[in-house]
Amino acid sequence: MQPQIPLTRDLVLIGGGHAHALAARMWGMKPVPGVRLTLINPGPTAPYSGMLPGHIAGHYTRDDLDIDLVKLARFAGARLILGAAEHIDPVGKNIRLSSGRRVAYDVASIDVGIHAEMPGIEGFADHGLGAKPLDRYASGWADFVERAKAGEVAPQVAVIGGGVAGCELAMAMSHRLRAAGLTPSVTLIEAGPDLSGFTPKALGHVRRGLAQNGVTVLTGAAVEGVTDTAVRLSERRRVPAALTVGAAGAFAHGWLSSSPLPLTEDGFLRTRPTLQVEGHDDLFAVGDCAHLIETPRPKAGVYAVRAAPVLAANLRATVAGGALRSFRPQSDFLKLVSLGGKSALATKWSAAVSGPLLWRWKNRIDQKFMDRFRHLPKMPAEPLPDQVAQGVRQELGSEAQMLCAGCGSKVGPGVLSAALDRLGSGARRDDVLTGPGDDAAVLAIGGARQVLTTDHLRAFTEDPALFSRIAAIHALGDIWAMGAEPQAALVSLTVPRQSEALQARVIEDMMGAAQEVFTQAGAEIVGGHSTMGAETVLGFTLTGLLDRDPITVAGARPGDALILTRPIGTGTILAGEMQGVAEGRDVAAMLNRMARAQGDTARALAPAHAMTDVTGFGLAGHLAAICRASDVGAEIDLAAVPTYPGARALAARGVRSTIHAANMAAAPVAGFGDGDLMALLHDPQTAGGFLAAVAPEDVDDCLARIDATGETGVVIGRIVEGQGMRLA
Repeated sequence: MQPQIPLTRDLVLIGGGHAHALAARMWGMKPVPGVRLTLINPGPTAPYSGMLPGHIAGHYTRDDLDIDLVKLARFAGARLILGAAEHIDPVGKNIRLSSGRRVAYDVASIDVGIHAEMPGIEGFADHGLGAKPLDRYASGWADFVERAKAGEVAPQVAVIGGGVAGCELAMAMSHRLRAAGLTPSVTLIEAGPDLSGFTPKALGHVRRGLAQNGVTVLTGAAVEGVTDTAVRLSERRRVPAALTVGAAGAFAHGWLSSSPLPLTEDGFLRTRPTLQVEGHDDLFAVGDCAHLIETPRPKAGVYAVRAAPVLAANLRATVAGGALRSFRPQSDFLKLVSLGGKSALATKWSAAVSGPLLWRWKNRIDQKFMDRFRHLPKMPAEPLPDQVAQGVRQELGSEAQMLCAGCGSKVGPGVLSAALDRLGSGARRDDVLTGPGDDAAVLAIGGARQVLTTDHLRAFTEDPALFSRIAAIHALGDIWAMGAEPQAALVSLTVPRQSEALQARVIEDMMGAAQEVFTQAGAEIVGGHSTMGAETVLGFTLTGLLDRDPITVAGARPGDALILTRPIGTGTILAGEMQGVAEGRDVAAMLNRMARAQGDTARALAPAHAMTDVTGFGLAGHLAAICRASDVGAEIDLAAVPTYPGARALAARGVRSTIHAANMAAAPVAGFGDGDLMALLHDPQTAGGFLAAVAPEDVDDCLARIDATGETGVVIGRIVEGQGMRLA
């Protein structure tokens, strides 16, 4: 048997720019064993700059130009950490995020782009919008268009900077506003004597394009300030503008200057031909944030794309040993400039030509680039041996799907309940007040009542701190659901085989996140156990204290309303993410919701007759537990059940968690309804919400108190006489 290859090096990519995205894709095709790859980016997607003008003009949706980093990270086998870098310590080899978290590295690369926030112009920080970062600009523009269509703001736009970017965006914004049925006023403001970045022949095409789009061009105009309604020029001139966009020059991110790194006078990272930061063999930089000291070039995405293969090769050589390559950028490149509508200008050297055919050519080039990330290669799975035990192929399923993570990998409720029934047949101690069957056991200790529970999860995200935080909140759900206050926690941790240095890094990450959760909940970590194994598994054994009778699953009464405090669908989305079909935005939004503590929400449901947290057995399974223990039935208003964005679409395409079929068999729901929603009733939840049976007279107060915690309570049905569950 081949031994498990230990992890020995941390390779960290800071930023999801074009070069990093391409390098990560190349890494996924041929990873280096023993390397833990991490990608850090503020959001789950990264926009492709080549399609931005087309998006601003309305030719592309936001999804069309966004690289899904969640899918890319899954393909590359990378940890994706959503956060913004704000400092790099090249001596201590760690990156500090804006959250305060530190991520250690052995080798790192920086590809964070630039910004166009124009700090030197009075009022721009409060009233202006930089054309970069692209995602912030695109979101701000979409909001402005909707407000202009609603009549909330005038369709007046000013663009500061008459270079290629400023011209493209001015034409694109004017086109989009006209297409929306508005009469725009778009002004392009350039401080120099003429528009810049174009050859004389190309400039003629651009000027015609600006005129055709109704863009007013002001040259020799120095901007002195920006307000919420105008751009103030010299000599008391004012340009009316409800939106001011900055596109004059490229500015380095300020946090690079606060890091002890070699920079140019204007704040860009100085890099050698090998793309290594000057003086730091283990730190690379690419894209617009970097400055090649031997072959400087303008800030343009084409150079980042061309640098990607060299970066990928040099990162591989640095972590595994080998010779480094030099990047030699071309002296000029073909520029394809959008002209507002579906027309484009092509220019190189002194030649220039424009027209609709060139836009179609540009579109094909851009779509081909994006298709590299939309259709990631399917890497072949390890084939089964020719001879396996009977039942193996049936157990794995037709496609031999991976075992789900989180609660999707739990043992089925039928198997578990049979085992617990056998345990329950023995004698019970007087100080054990409740046995198996509820969220936690209730113990009598010295006149006090204590609750005791345990929970373990397979890692469902490669971000160790995020996983640890959610796992802790998930485990605390059992304590909170019974109306207890958390007291103490024991930790059980398994990590893959790795060097001691990497063990220390990942354990510090995980324990720090868990400690933060438990401290905020009023509990203390008092010990635990750790080991290395095949995969990351984290568990907590918790105690809590009761100063009231516990809220169990046995108190529901006919007429009670059923309140649910979180959407369902985590198992389906996590399964979809593992299969590479879930949308990154949906995954990130769900994980963010799952990482929010629920102690206050549980306290808002203190009047509940019965309560449980919705976890591995799904909404239907946990409602069935209330019905069985309380000797009642339940009606579910299927249309009222909230779901996480993206869950229904994945359910519709047949995505299911490993435990889904067992959950459905153990907790049938009578009636016919929307098939996707019916499937999600049995979806295993991780860090799910609370399901509470509440007297009708207490419902409004409970919902208001839940809302005050930041969660949203929803009445999804009611308790009825009889047995079983059915649709209302």
